Amino acid sequence: MSDISHSNGVADPVPADFWTLLKPRVMSLVIFTALAGVLLAPGDIHPVLAIVSLCAIAVGAGASGALNMGFDADIDAIMKRTASRPVPAGRVGREEALTFGAMLSVLSVMVLTLSANPFAAALLAFTIFFYVVIYTLWLKRWTPQNIVIGGAAGALPPMVGWAAVTGSMAWEPVLMFLIIFVWTPAHFWALAILTRDDYARARLPMLPVVASARTTRINIFVYALLTAITGVLPAVFGYVSPVYGVIAAGLGIWFAQRAWALIGADEDSERRLAGRTFAVSIIYLFAIFGAMMADHLITELL
Repeated sequence: MSDISHSNGVADPVPADFWTLLKPRVMSLVIFTALAGVLLAPGDIHPVLAIVSLCAIAVGAGASGALNMGFDADIDAIMKRTASRPVPAGRVGREEALTFGAMLSVLSVMVLTLSANPFAAALLAFTIFFYVVIYTLWLKRWTPQNIVIGGAAGALPPMVGWAAVTGSMAWEPVLMFLIIFVWTPAHFWALAILTRDDYARARLPMLPVVASARTTRINIFVYALLTAITGVLPAVFGYVSPVYGVIAAGLGIWFAQRAWALIGADEDSERRLAGRTFAVSIIYLFAIFGAMMADHLITELL
């Protein structure tokens, strides 16, 4: 595909455009969940090295976003939700975005190697590869299960954070991975209901496009219920206190209730209830990881 140039009269890129390429809202979630991996991991890491490692993980996530926007410029230009992004809008060239993302990818892996260890850096490199190659270039365009499988990329940051401290892996970060992994479909499909027409125009096989509305809503509920169950597992296995388990159960029930209400939506209420489910899903994930970190820190102080 030919490069999207600036010949349409749009202003040259500004720093804000390159910041947008990094998908800062996604980065905030990556930083937060990676922080959970760092804090809950046994062993010590110097605070400065921990901060540098978290920054490297965040930059790796941003690099993935820039590469995603570069490769997805063709479909982003079709979708109303994404048409104003820097590449389809012509403010940043496609090759510029890809070069920017590639450079940040290499930088993030190199820095994490130096600030933490090669194992964490390799896991970060795999995360970038999975999101860009497996999800963006393959799954997203070819299968309705794209976000189910591709969600693994977004679920890996806690494992990277854990590995940055320990240089190894354990069951605790695997459970954190599973929470995000089963949370992602319900979260994303609720948003996809709101942007169904966009995905249809771009001919992307997102579940709300290729399946009936009821099938999509049932799938959202199933994954919300799985999320609620998975969320309490750290307490069940004794990795955190029962207090966390009670909080996680309450949050999970709330999320599942929102998804259940969506099943019964009619055409008039579908967008409103999908929007609520999407909002609750975001609150749920930040709250569940916040509770996990708070529980760990309080337990350490006691």
